Amino acid sequence: MARLKVTQTKSYIGSKQNHRDTLRSLGLKKVNDVVVKEDRPEFRGMVHTVRHLVTVEEVE
Repeated sequence: MARLKVTQTKSYIGSKQNHRDTLRSLGLKKVNDVVVKEDRPEFRGMVHTVRHLVTVEEVE
């Protein structure tokens, strides 16, 4: 199964509380933090919510 490499590129300061909660549940705490998650619909939805704060790459 494919995996997603999610990198936080912008700060969450000034963003909505649900965006902060989504970043925290993805495991991102600071700018330039990187996590690798399974490519599942739940994670795709979370990444879509904070798409303006993160970059996403597919890794094998």
